[in-house]
Amino acid sequence: MAIYLTKESKVLVQGMTGGEGMKHTRRMLAAGTDIVGGVNPRKAGRTVDFDVPQCLNGLGGAPTAVPVFGSVADGMRSTGADVTVVFVPPAFAKAAVTEAVDAGIGLAVVITEGIPVHDSVAFTAHARSKGTRIIGPNCPGLITPGQADAGIIPADITKPGRIGLVSKSGTLTYQLMYELRDIGFSTCVGIGGDPVVGTSHIDCLAAFQDDPDTELVVLIGEIGGDAEERAAAYIREHVTKPVVGYIAGFTAPEGRTMGHAGAIVSGSSGTAAAKKEALEAVGVRVGRTPTETARLVLDRLGAAREATGDVTHS
Repeated sequence: MAIYLTKESKVLVQGMTGGEGMKHTRRMLAAGTDIVGGVNPRKAGRTVDFDVPQCLNGLGGAPTAVPVFGSVADGMRSTGADVTVVFVPPAFAKAAVTEAVDAGIGLAVVITEGIPVHDSVAFTAHARSKGTRIIGPNCPGLITPGQADAGIIPADITKPGRIGLVSKSGTLTYQLMYELRDIGFSTCVGIGGDPVVGTSHIDCLAAFQDDPDTELVVLIGEIGGDAEERAAAYIREHVTKPVVGYIAGFTAPEGRTMGHAGAIVSGSSGTAAAKKEALEAVGVRVGRTPTETARLVLDRLGAAREATGDVTHS
C-alpha cells in the first residue's frame, strides 16, 4: 500500500506544455505514473507526444501521447483524473490551484516556488474548505516507488519498501532515499519548506501510522518554526510505529534566514537543538547527519523486527 499516491492515481499536469512541465512529465511517465492529460487553455485539443525512457526499475519505455485540456474540470470529466501536479509560474499559481480545487480534484501537488505567502494562505484555506489535499507549495512532490511519481523526485534512486518518509527538504529527501535504497520506501512526501504548506508532518505521520505496509517513518525537518515540536507532541499521543528524525541546520548561525522561507531562527525558538530535544523526549532517535540518520533507521528496523519475531524482511 501507500499514502496519497498509488498506481491507480490518474494525474493531470497543469503547465505541462512549458519547459519544466514537459521535462518532468516525461520523467513521471518513465516512473510509471498514469499521466492522463495536461492543462493549458491556449493549447486545448492538442496532443503532446513523449518519447519515454525506461527507468532502472523497468517502468516506462513506451512512447506516450498525452492530450491537453482547456481546464482541470474538462480533464477530470474526460479522464477521471484525481491528482494534479502544478508547474505554473508563481504569478499564476494561485489561480491554477484554485481552479483545480473548484473542479473537485482530490490531490494537488504544487511544485512552484516563489509563490507569495498571501496567495498560499488563500489557496490552502480554500482547499481545506473543499476537501482537496495540497502538497506544497515549493516542494518536490511525492513518490510511491514502483507505482507513481507526482513531482520532481528522481524515481531511480530507491525501490519499493516499508519505510515512510516525510520531509521539508527536497535535497534531503533524495539523500535519505538513496542512503536507504537497499531497504526501500512505501511513500516519500516532500511537504515543502515555506511558512504555509498544505500538508504537514502530522498529516503524513497519521497516514503512515494507518498504512499497514509502512513499518517505520523517517521525519526530516529543519530550523525555523515549530512544526517539528508539534509533530513530537503528536507522536507522543498517536504514533506507535518507530520514528527516526533528522533536523537540518545544526550549524546555522542564529537569527539568519537559511534556505527555505520558513527557516528563521529567533533566540532558542526553532533551533535544531530544540527540535532534536523535543523529538528525543518522545522516543524519536535523531541523527546529526543524513548518514547517521540512515544508520539509526537500520538499527530501529532491526530492533523492531527482533521484538516482533519478524527477521525475514529485506
